[in-house]
Amino acid sequence: MSENEKLLVIDVVGMTPDLLRHMPRVRQVGESGFTAELGTVLPAVTCSVQSTFLTGKLPRDHGIVGNGWYFRDLGEVLLWRQHNALVQGEKLWDVVRRSRPGAKVANICWWYAMGADVDTTVTPRPAYHADGKKSPDCWTWPPSLHDTLTSELGPFPLFTYWGPTASIKSSAWIVEAARKVMPDHDLTLVYVPHLDYDLQRFGPDSPQAIQAARDVDATLAPLLDDAQAAGVRVVLLSEYGITTASRPVDVNRLLRREGLLHVHHNATGELLDPWTSRAFAVADHQIAHVYIKDPADVERVRDLLTGLDGVAEVLDRAGQAAYGLDHERAGELVLVAEPDAWFTYYYWLDDANAPDFARGVEIHKKPGYDPAELFLDPEDRWVKLRAAATLARKTAGLRYAMSVVPLDPAPVSGSHGRLPDDPEQGPVLICSDASAKRDRFEATEVRDLLASLLIPTPEEGQS
Repeated sequence: MSENEKLLVIDVVGMTPDLLRHMPRVRQVGESGFTAELGTVLPAVTCSVQSTFLTGKLPRDHGIVGNGWYFRDLGEVLLWRQHNALVQGEKLWDVVRRSRPGAKVANICWWYAMGADVDTTVTPRPAYHADGKKSPDCWTWPPSLHDTLTSELGPFPLFTYWGPTASIKSSAWIVEAARKVMPDHDLTLVYVPHLDYDLQRFGPDSPQAIQAARDVDATLAPLLDDAQAAGVRVVLLSEYGITTASRPVDVNRLLRREGLLHVHHNATGELLDPWTSRAFAVADHQIAHVYIKDPADVERVRDLLTGLDGVAEVLDRAGQAAYGLDHERAGELVLVAEPDAWFTYYYWLDDANAPDFARGVEIHKKPGYDPAELFLDPEDRWVKLRAAATLARKTAGLRYAMSVVPLDPAPVSGSHGRLPDDPEQGPVLICSDASAKRDRFEATEVRDLLASLLIPTPEEGQS
């Protein structure tokens, strides 16, 4: 291996052996190298799994116990934070640079990008205006890259990255940004989110899921062609597979009915009150962290939740340790859903009292993950007209609220977060270099695999 080897790592979220059948260009990478099963971690969600890939550690060690958690020192539930300092442990680029000082690293939309010790960063970061408006944008390092990318590719397409209008357009923008950045870097990390959308909307076995796989394959083809022409090694991998799930589980509503979860009221509706609640859950797909203020309540809450329909496991600290999830950020209890179930964040008992943000795409205001944000409310016959009118207000520079998301989660057809029951519906790893071939890798082995593809052995370094 030459000291000038380069590596492109593409995280194709939701890619499984089942979907690879519809991704011929991606499969080609493995034809000259190999394709392997890939283990994941609990919870099998983006932030946790990516952090394991980059540190080689389980959540108990890197601290990313989900896409968000209850920050006890702040008294707030916060999801989708972006600062890399939240991830504890030695990162992939630290390992590589010990043997290749000065190796240049680019992060194109992997999570916890801001503040990471890499040479180039591109990550979604909306512009929040003084009048309350939000407009699409991204954060880059170096800052000059922002103007280069937006002038050549247009603004980062935030509203196709998540929400009812999420589409292949955001993944296409990311891929084109990677094509511009990759030639100047030794390690390029790229995150491609598109398979998350229609697999959650319509389920992993739907015609829409198959079309999504084909669309991702076509979108990735130019980047893979660039890498092949330049002699860049390629690894494609996924964090989890999305499985059929259509049974929402309302943990917080049960806790509220039992007098354990409290709310306060203001002009926006009912708001979860974590300061006074004795117990509440941070829902994250098929995992929920349950935070319990008084240790004396743990047994009662465990008994309540063990009997809740859709709950497969209730993990105390010992149970969490078995999965490598026993970190101080985790809830006193962690729930794992049954295969066809997932957890809602809903805590109100009457939709008339739902907070105003519940009907919008508000990933930073909601105290839990909300897959209903992928839909326009099917019960609102005027929803598209109202959305168009709201966009007109935005275009005119007026304040607006995009209240189009359903409060009924019934349309959701896919989820993830539990460990996979079937490898065909689990993550997969594809590598262009056959020398590293194995039938299976664990998520904790990915960091060192990637490093090995960039670091020459002593014999190779002397040749």
